[in-house]
Amino acid sequence: MFNTRFQKVFTTSKPIIGMIHVLPLPATPAYANNNAAIIAHALAEAALYKASGIDALMIENMHDLPYLNAYASPEVIALMSIIAYEVKRATGLPCGIQILAAANKEALAVAKAANLDFIRAEGFVFAHVADEGMMNASAGELLRYRKQIDANDILVFCDIKKKHSSHAITADIDLVETANAAYFFRSDGVIITGSSTGVAADVNAIQEVQKNTKLPVLVGSGITIDNVSHYLPVADALIVGSYFKRAGYWENEVVGDKVKVFMEVVNKWRGK
Repeated sequence: MFNTRFQKVFTTSKPIIGMIHVLPLPATPAYANNNAAIIAHALAEAALYKASGIDALMIENMHDLPYLNAYASPEVIALMSIIAYEVKRATGLPCGIQILAAANKEALAVAKAANLDFIRAEGFVFAHVADEGMMNASAGELLRYRKQIDANDILVFCDIKKKHSSHAITADIDLVETANAAYFFRSDGVIITGSSTGVAADVNAIQEVQKNTKLPVLVGSGITIDNVSHYLPVADALIVGSYFKRAGYWENEVVGDKVKVFMEVVNKWRGK
């Protein structure tokens, strides 16, 4: 059932999902009162990604740091909805959204309003301690909300043992058990990362999860042109952000030539 849902959204094998890191949004510490520029920046990166051959896109408010815990304010949601709608309309690509930190219901609301295809959810199963503080599992409330707003066609991919977090309180529960809990709680896919943004995930750990879960497995950090060939055989999708930016740093602009060459390598692996 879940793989069919995944394949309905992603018609390309091993899709590469490029990250759009939206500029600082209203009421956040680095906001510059520049809504038109924020929208234009996101649309320009979306167009660059599409022209460079990317398979899918994900929008994220990473510049809004420091993040609130499991909440995003109405003005952030309002502008993210506009951006998401315009990106989806302009590109026609599969599009998703993450709203930091763990503002999963807000992300689902934006996805519904903007006709997006998926969200990335933090804290879906089990509790952990993040930069923002304690985060509790949200699956029950989130999927009831998805039903309530008639958004069952929007996939929920959840991080397990996510980056930038301490998992000491679940140290007796391994990655495979966590993935199986996500499956039991009706996730549409699990995301595996390294310890922080840009840090590569453990290939052996990904293989172990892949062998022992019925869910699609996505890799969510540390993918580069030098290691992508290690991840393509073991993952169902790759989320790439930092590598596509100038100097490989998430805060910089997307470099179209890096995306294009990366996708050439991926397409060669696919046999295209």
